[in-house]
Amino acid sequence: MKALFRLLRPKQWAKNLLVFAAWIFVGQWYDLGLLASTALAFAAMCLVSSATYIANDVRDVEKDRLHPNKKNRPLASGQVPTSVAVVLSGVLAVAGLGIAWAISPTSGQIVLAYLGLQVAYNLKLKAMPVLDVFCIATGFIVRAVLGAAAIQVSLSGWFLLCTGALALMLGFAKRRNEYIIQHENDVEIRESLVHYSLQALDMLVVLFAGLAAMCYAVYSVESKAAQAHPSLILTAPFVVYGISRYVLLVFRANEGGEPADLLFGDRHIVAAVIGFIAAAAAVLSGLNLPFLDH
Repeated sequence: MKALFRLLRPKQWAKNLLVFAAWIFVGQWYDLGLLASTALAFAAMCLVSSATYIANDVRDVEKDRLHPNKKNRPLASGQVPTSVAVVLSGVLAVAGLGIAWAISPTSGQIVLAYLGLQVAYNLKLKAMPVLDVFCIATGFIVRAVLGAAAIQVSLSGWFLLCTGALALMLGFAKRRNEYIIQHENDVEIRESLVHYSLQALDMLVVLFAGLAAMCYAVYSVESKAAQAHPSLILTAPFVVYGISRYVLLVFRANEGGEPADLLFGDRHIVAAVIGFIAAAAAVLSGLNLPFLDH
């Protein structure tokens, strides 16, 4: 049972917290109906994303056995039979789609599109350099859009750009870590890695880290949420600090292979996340700074 639970990759569910972004920035936290819809969207995405992780593990089981870390995964290590994994993946996908459609047809269509993207990624796109990471980043944007669709609100374009840039930063940092491992161990971990170079990956990580920080800074000043709450700019330093700390860890210690572990294992990044949440809560609850334009 423990191996089956690990197969779901529950640590990766942290990515799905992005579904709550729309609910947070709408600021109507007292509306339990909105919270319930968002929570259901989160549950649907957790089920569907786990289904895609399992399908990916089934497809890559032989390569994972050559990876110094992935070889310990339930499928690669033989703890869970492949047939069981295939059935579980299908059940999770159907359950996730059912929950999403119960929220609204639009939510169901978004989750279905996410599944389609993951199928295309696993079958073909993951072997194409740069496009592989852009597919992953699109998945993050879909999560944010799903959260908005679940409560029938719109999202700022700047927020979506920031989300995509952050996901690209994380994705290229992961490819950088895999590139180093592949060359150090002289094994093929990922097909697309042969088309990358360490210098290119370094530049891509820095490029999208800077773009993510810039997009959030603009969002915190120019979005509808910022116009309604000018003090939203107080959240920007926490975002910029968290990104800066992540980049430091990626280049100082070749981190980034498991973004979730790094994001929640570094106390500085955890503190930045907590500070961001506290600042956002204060601002959206009515905090005003007298020296800012209203």
